[in-house]
Amino acid sequence: MKEWIARIDQTAGYLRGRTRVMPSLGIILGTGLGGLVKEIAAAEVIPYDQIPNFPVSTVEGHAGRLIFGTLSGRAVMVMQGRFHYYEGYSMQQITFPVRVMKALGARTMLVSNACGGVNPSYAAGDIMIMADHINFMGDNPLLERNEESLGPRFPDMCRAYDPELIALAQRVALAERIKVQQGVYMAFSGPNLETAAEYRMARAMGADVVGMSSVPEVIVARHAGLRVLGLSIVTDMGLPDALQPASLEHILQVAAATEPAFVRLVARTVAEIPV
Repeated sequence: MKEWIARIDQTAGYLRGRTRVMPSLGIILGTGLGGLVKEIAAAEVIPYDQIPNFPVSTVEGHAGRLIFGTLSGRAVMVMQGRFHYYEGYSMQQITFPVRVMKALGARTMLVSNACGGVNPSYAAGDIMIMADHINFMGDNPLLERNEESLGPRFPDMCRAYDPELIALAQRVALAERIKVQQGVYMAFSGPNLETAAEYRMARAMGADVVGMSSVPEVIVARHAGLRVLGLSIVTDMGLPDALQPASLEHILQVAAATEPAFVRLVARTVAEIPV
């Protein structure tokens, strides 16, 4: 873990030398949701491959850029593209940017993702506010010797997603006339989409949507003491008795169609997040 602390310090130091923006909010944009960057007054845009110790995005729909600037008047650090366990990265590599967010002064993290719906009352194109999650990835980013300077050995997860931020997002959605769901996200390792039996199991276990990301970042964010707001875009439905093949092309199309509402929701919510 001391090796990771040295890497965090090195990366944070490099980024401080590239920008004067000290973010109070970190944002992770999921598959096909990079359009939010058009709303950001960018002060610095840095490709991941220029940042010491950063992995590189290898998945379509993830631009692979770190953006510093202001969104709705708030200083932000935005990941336009994330890293996934199925890309071959370790849990520590996946969550490294969250550690850097914290080191640069962020107090809140907004995480987003594209997901598959297993709740039959949902539909493709819905936005779901994450109320809780189930980690079914078979791994955990905290599985190593703990460093108390980064967070406690046994972080409590009873409020993994901040209730005040959830309520704020709901109020904003109502004011903007954006339909939102609220539910449980279940994370699988991927990269294959789930079988009909796995979708059925996920629903039986209490999930409303399934995906392949977000949960590791949220675990580390809570370990670091960051408040978390999570938003999921339902891009396809995993209803086991009416299952249809899904493709990345279709997922990106649905994400693109939902993106304008997602951007409005995020921009106004960010403006009202307590400093």
